[in-house]
Amino acid sequence: MRPIAAQDSDARIAHLRLDRWIDYPRAAHVLKILSEMFDTPQRKRMPCLLLHGDSGMGKSMIIEKFKRTHPPIYDRSSGVEYHPLIVMEMPAVPSQRRFYAELLQVVNAPYAPSARIDALEFTTLKVMQAIQPRLLIVDEIHNLLAGSPREQRGALNLLKFLSNQLNCCVVIAGTADAVLALQSDDQMVSRFRRFELARWRESDEFRGFVQAFEKTIPIRERSGLGDQPMVQALLEASGGLTWLVADVLTNAARLAIRSGKERITVDLIRAAALSFESSAM
Repeated sequence: MRPIAAQDSDARIAHLRLDRWIDYPRAAHVLKILSEMFDTPQRKRMPCLLLHGDSGMGKSMIIEKFKRTHPPIYDRSSGVEYHPLIVMEMPAVPSQRRFYAELLQVVNAPYAPSARIDALEFTTLKVMQAIQPRLLIVDEIHNLLAGSPREQRGALNLLKFLSNQLNCCVVIAGTADAVLALQSDDQMVSRFRRFELARWRESDEFRGFVQAFEKTIPIRERSGLGDQPMVQALLEASGGLTWLVADVLTNAARLAIRSGKERITVDLIRAAALSFESSAM
């Protein structure tokens, strides 16, 4: 950060708006689980995972991080673009037609939107068998609850069907409501291992997370984000949500640069949190 911290205020504040990835043990553990699932040899019953936690805990960022390291592979000799990893979102209305359409769109496969459901299913299976997915990740799985009980059962059966037909691992991710969505099907409950991204509490892991975050902020003085008063102020300001911790720290850093203080303080954390509350009103 030193070369960036030496730049003027506007340049540093522009840098604050960039996305950043912060390693921390829980995220690393999830990435390890995903890697192990990705490398699982094909067998009759492939491992499945439910990744859940409150909105804003970083599930989608972890998935996106994993996706960046597993891009599609184009085979020039066959002209086929293989997708060992497929990441999609559960449609807002969880019908089988919408699910198949979303899955085909994600892998850039042509399909006829007006096709009958059995034809759409046939097309999807043929495409999936050709591109050979090893891991299918379905984010926003809590959208299942927006459907009728029949639609929910149909979507869950569809996930089981795809896992069995393609011999690939399936990861579903969503809020705490995702757990409720699965409870309507005993087979899904037994098949999917659960991993919860719980809200942050005061811990060495949280101190490590904010200390790592501090190293990505282009301000010129040490803030000591891992110190007890700072940790307490951050937890109070964010409610333990990862995205709010990041946004409060980013906004506090902006205030530190604009004010000339060049370090984040407890007062600036509280001011940053208040600015979020006032903008939400």
